[in-house]
Amino acid sequence: SDRVEGTDVYSPAGDKLGSIDHVMIDKLSGQVRCAVLEFGGFLGLGEERYPLPWSMLTYDTEKEGYVVPLDKAKLEGAPRYNAGERPEWDREYDRKVSTYYGVPVV
Repeated sequence: SDRVEGTDVYSPAGDKLGSIDHVMIDKLSGQVRCAVLEFGGFLGLGEERYPLPWSMLTYDTEKEGYVVPLDKAKLEGAPRYNAGERPEWDREYDRKVSTYYGVPVV
């Protein structure tokens, strides 16, 4: 995860959306479930965390970052939580995140 954390995330138009704060790994399968995007705030204050299903991220070697099929407007309505908090990641929350982005619930 050290090689992923801190990596920038871009929209398809090339706008920087934020960076990866951390990844979440499913305890049972050992597979990466999502990357948590750090977005918003100013000078580290007021930043929010946006869980993105891992299947949405594509690494772009030219940008040296991930590209996701989102723009800031779509991201602003997405499930999120404040820095320093953690949601109760259960099947209902997983379904909420996956449904919002239109990806299958694993």
